[in-house]
Amino acid sequence: MPTDEPAPTLSLRERRRAAATQEILDAAESQITEHGPTALSLRAVARSLGMTVQALYHYFPSRDALITALITKAYDDLADAVQAAVDTAPDGSDTPRLVTAAEGYRRWAIDHPELFQLLYGTPLRHYEAPLDGPTTLAMVRMGTIFERELFAGFTEPQLAAADAATSHPDGLPPAGTGALPPPATALLMSAWGHMHGLVILEVFGHTAFLGAHQAGIFHMAMRNLLQDVHGRIPAVGDVPD
Repeated sequence: MPTDEPAPTLSLRERRRAAATQEILDAAESQITEHGPTALSLRAVARSLGMTVQALYHYFPSRDALITALITKAYDDLADAVQAAVDTAPDGSDTPRLVTAAEGYRRWAIDHPELFQLLYGTPLRHYEAPLDGPTTLAMVRMGTIFERELFAGFTEPQLAAADAATSHPDGLPPAGTGALPPPATALLMSAWGHMHGLVILEVFGHTAFLGAHQAGIFHMAMRNLLQDVHGRIPAVGDVPD
């Protein structure tokens, strides 16, 4: 019978390195929060910690390495917030889990606009995320949460027979976990774009004229989105053989 093995004990040197790495990340994140992603400066980060840039390079060998770590952390923090919103939803709530997840996404973005801009704003000049690196894995984790909540309860044959409103869904690359049938991939990306677009408009101030109505309109839009997606997926008995 499998047993939980204790986590390996870190050496004193490893603990000190981990603590210093976290301090650097916290300082860089604070700089982004105060001045925006484009103002990120390794020299300023090092100066705020009382260290030299050369010393900082012992922990992050390049600006890109630090940015990659910051983006990965931001994606993970956002995914944690979305998952926490779903996990802490009141028992018996009539709000669908997908709507709750979307509202958790919106709240994090509103509370952390500069970090949200780091993830989804204008790409930082001269930065290229490593292919299939930690930023990609963190982003996939986020997509997997929404995929699960959007399609919970549906079978693969149902998803494969969904009306994706596209004439060539079979040519689509995989999304999320990579296990979705192409029509479901099309629906997922359409739903994600709708949700994400509304959040971007709000975070970047384009819907400020709506005032206190923004939350209610977003809630309504997410319910309508979910109803539309589910209406495009046939019932079990209607799936063609």
